[in-house]
Amino acid sequence: MKAFASKVEEGREGENGKPSVGPIYRNLLSKNGFPPMDPDFSTAWDIFSVSVKNHPHNRMLGWRKIVDGKVGPYNWKTYKEVYDEVLYIGSALRASGAEPGSRIGIYGANCPQWIVAMEACSAHSFVCVPLYDTLGPGAVNFIIDHAEVDFVFVQDKKVKEVLNPDCKSAKRLKAIVSFTTLSEEEKDKTFAIGIKPYSWDEFLHMGKENPWNIFPPQAHNICTIMYTSGTSGDPKGVVLTHENIAALVRGLDLFLEQFEDKMTVDDVYLSFLPLAHILDRAIEEYFFRNGASVGYYHGDLNALRDDLMELKPTLFAGVPRVFEKVYEGIKKAVEDLNPIRRKVFGMLYNYKLGWMNKGYKQREASRLADLLAFRKVKARLGGRVRLIISGGAALSPEVEEFLRVTSCAFVCQGYGLTETCGPTTLTFPDEMCMLGTVGATAVYNDVQLEEVPEMGYDPLGTPPCGEICVRGKTVFTGYYKNPELTREAIKDGWFHTGDIGEILPNGVIKIIDRKKNLIKLSQGEYIALEHLENVYGITPIVEDIWVYGNSFKSMLVAVVVPNEEITNKWAYSNGHITPFSKLCSLDQLKKYVLSELKSTAERNKLRGFEHIKGVILDSQEFDMERGLVTATLKKKRNNMLKYYQVEIDELYQSLSIDKA
Repeated sequence: MKAFASKVEEGREGENGKPSVGPIYRNLLSKNGFPPMDPDFSTAWDIFSVSVKNHPHNRMLGWRKIVDGKVGPYNWKTYKEVYDEVLYIGSALRASGAEPGSRIGIYGANCPQWIVAMEACSAHSFVCVPLYDTLGPGAVNFIIDHAEVDFVFVQDKKVKEVLNPDCKSAKRLKAIVSFTTLSEEEKDKTFAIGIKPYSWDEFLHMGKENPWNIFPPQAHNICTIMYTSGTSGDPKGVVLTHENIAALVRGLDLFLEQFEDKMTVDDVYLSFLPLAHILDRAIEEYFFRNGASVGYYHGDLNALRDDLMELKPTLFAGVPRVFEKVYEGIKKAVEDLNPIRRKVFGMLYNYKLGWMNKGYKQREASRLADLLAFRKVKARLGGRVRLIISGGAALSPEVEEFLRVTSCAFVCQGYGLTETCGPTTLTFPDEMCMLGTVGATAVYNDVQLEEVPEMGYDPLGTPPCGEICVRGKTVFTGYYKNPELTREAIKDGWFHTGDIGEILPNGVIKIIDRKKNLIKLSQGEYIALEHLENVYGITPIVEDIWVYGNSFKSMLVAVVVPNEEITNKWAYSNGHITPFSKLCSLDQLKKYVLSELKSTAERNKLRGFEHIKGVILDSQEFDMERGLVTATLKKKRNNMLKYYQVEIDELYQSLSIDKA
């Protein structure tokens, strides 16, 4: 069997009450030690400034203007144009009193101004602090205060959040710079609390009039304090150094050198995942390293397909929910075909999958199938996508296989956290044995499993399973102003992720559980909630699902957001003519959804206690406005419970009556 990781040290039994640990695994490129870093760059500033020298006239940042309510084509700034703006913005910050080490907040949707402000931080050794309100009520206030932010760059529609009376920490700010302009009312409010307000153009002009020499950072300097979208409690400030960023980019360079398809200056990335999160930041840093182009979505996720058609990206990255929607859309289109064409699609799918499973590369497995059927799937993603990356949570093997076969692109899944500066592991293109896994260890990381005795996970067992622990050049230095939490997370030099992994015989890692999202039912059985949500989430009628159980109950229930289109079809065939929101209150629909979930459970061989016994239907998707999910669409379980508590209690009561 082909190996994808090198075992550099054997595992050992725990001593004096310590848990057992498994072998240490490394990337094959690092089996004799981590490769040397690139002498041309050791900081995030080097990554950008070297590309400006090498590719000054390449398109760097693209955006779409909205005029009279209509979205126009992409406009572009070159690397040199962005560099000039970075110098002006950096100079304006210095002229306003910012010193190396000052914390600079950036608050708003992805756009060129976000990146210019970020690069200005690197140019003068400022610390970039992304702000975002989806971390929960009062998050912006907390981050400004906790990180001691002095200046904030802010999207025009987010200004009111900073000036909100509840954002008491705003008073510590010296200046607010709008991505565009500020209204007179907003200027008056900022003056009233002692803050200087600037439009983007005013700040640029100040920088032109007051030039300062750049003050580049050292590798050990803090690059960013990135606050994590935790599912409970105050946000945690993850401290990432310039070396962390440089090691991430260098590692990706070495990883991609192994494959035929190389990154080129002609590659284009559509950025819509929040820049305040590590996944998008990591991808953009790598694009800047290569002199390639990044185009930003125009702000409406529901109209993302329009941006795809206009930009025609070569790389498409998203969280699993994005790809589940792509999958559902394609499956629906296939179901709408006439029976003969539907059968042909299925035959072509199985034919190409068969050759891919025999080791053929996806582009060579069946050119005929690509021509007759799958090029239309590729067209849905803009027509030029070469690489699809999924991160942020586990992607269902069913969805991953479907995309690998039909997208005419490489499909890679990765695993990582803000604390590991993004990808800790990556799957290889065209390796079907990695389906359902998160791949092999990244170049500058070591991975080891640690025993979790209360859950029965043993890194020395067969198969080896345990908590994933990581060390290496991309691992964060600690949580800002929280030494206790840092000591809890980093023990003996290893960062404990809280995720449960299984090491396959070829050294590839599979995520199988989450330490904190495990619950025990009253009969003593452990349940992995996220795993079940991934399984049940593929049910066609399910748009989204939250599975709930606790130690005082013997059965699981769920809140389901039904797929509106499929629900309306069901309603039509069952004689119901009523709005979608009212359909969700029908007992008949609840019984139908339960039967569909049961079919999924049986098909996936779930154990009896993993079957869902009751459902609550919600016509509204789980959203950030109600505080039910994070910006990466991870469920805030405590908030979900509070929100649905009354209905859950009523459901359990009715189930106990039925049981009686």
